[in-house]
Amino acid sequence: MGSYIPNTVDERLEMLKSLGLSSFDELYSVVPEAARVRELDLPDGLSEMETVAAVSRIAAKNKVFDSIFRGAGAYCHYIPSVVKAITSKEDFVTAYTPYQAEISQGVLQSIFEYQTQICELTGMDVSNASVYDGATAAAEAVLMNVDGRRKKKVVVSGAADPQVIKVIRTYCDSRNVEVTVVPVKDCATDTEALRSAVDRETATVYIQSPNYYGVLEDAEDIISASHEAGAKVAMGVNPISLGIMKTPGEYGADIACGEGQPLGLPLSFGGPYIGFMAAKKDMMRKLPGRIVGQTVDADGRRCFVLTLQAREQHIRREKASSNICSNEALCAMTVSVYLAAMGPEGLKKAAVCSASHAHYLAKELSKLDGFELVSGREFFDEFLMTCPVDPDKLNEKLAENGILGGLPIDGNILWCATEMNGKADIDRLVALVADIVKEAE
Repeated sequence: MGSYIPNTVDERLEMLKSLGLSSFDELYSVVPEAARVRELDLPDGLSEMETVAAVSRIAAKNKVFDSIFRGAGAYCHYIPSVVKAITSKEDFVTAYTPYQAEISQGVLQSIFEYQTQICELTGMDVSNASVYDGATAAAEAVLMNVDGRRKKKVVVSGAADPQVIKVIRTYCDSRNVEVTVVPVKDCATDTEALRSAVDRETATVYIQSPNYYGVLEDAEDIISASHEAGAKVAMGVNPISLGIMKTPGEYGADIACGEGQPLGLPLSFGGPYIGFMAAKKDMMRKLPGRIVGQTVDADGRRCFVLTLQAREQHIRREKASSNICSNEALCAMTVSVYLAAMGPEGLKKAAVCSASHAHYLAKELSKLDGFELVSGREFFDEFLMTCPVDPDKLNEKLAENGILGGLPIDGNILWCATEMNGKADIDRLVALVADIVKEAE
């Protein structure tokens, strides 16, 4: 771990000397004495071996499941070992995004490659260098076309992830942007209600497909209706699904966004994750955050630069259309390495396996009394079912057997399966569910 420490004691003293100081106390001489903390009640330091043991004891309190049948925005996928092997190299574990960006050509190139892959994946023309998470990406996306005069409303599908909708509302409330949430019909967006909600003042329509209930939305119809009213469309997607499904670009969406966690990032008890954003060329100058471009230097050599980033994001913040000034560089590199390792065929296989396993799970659960699909619409790797017993009680029993069950939603249960859930895994779950329901009768 020594090489991860940014500087040595001698180096710190040398920096103090260059400032004309002889101690760290002098460095804080401008801080009033009353505001200084002289003694902290901290325990003595531990050796590396003792630290590992202490952290391991804490980590043992976490519940790690053998099988996961829950999604709802965070998904358990296979991650090739090469992904961590490459991204954990010290060359790539950067302290932060460099502000003298052009001297860090390696970091810029890695971001440029990520942007290229996201464009290929979504069918869009330009991508930014990533944002904090999928919910942030959606919120930034709906505001891209808001101008405060003619376009000052956004319309959001009620079938989108509730957490995403909350973040969109928070962003829009701060800008006095009106948010209309369209009701859900048969686990999908009520298209007729959406048509009624969209008018000439609507800046952006946000839909998610597959949506929160796993259902594939009628994206072409929604996008066509939105464009007829003069609104742009931001489409949230599960990136793994794009291995077999039409891209947002092919559907005609103006902006594609989503959570990139399924692309090589482990669940990690909640993060860090990464929000991806891409758009059509005519939206390029409204795309928030950093964008890395490719050019040549004075000697004609290929090089990379930060480009098209509004100065207002850093300095004139009150006039900025977005205040995102950073990016998830290490997470973005992880996505790039994952996509490179999987390749188009590997990503397609992961998507096919996820969809086929989910449909097999739905078929087997449907054989049990009281478990029925809430919607007959097509789904990808998630589906909502009725549940004859309390879903929370069901999950408690499953957890005792090392299984994380589906997500309880209003008395129903949202199941998910990926390539990580093989036939034997699914059959074991179904058998356990049958036993649990029988015991509850």
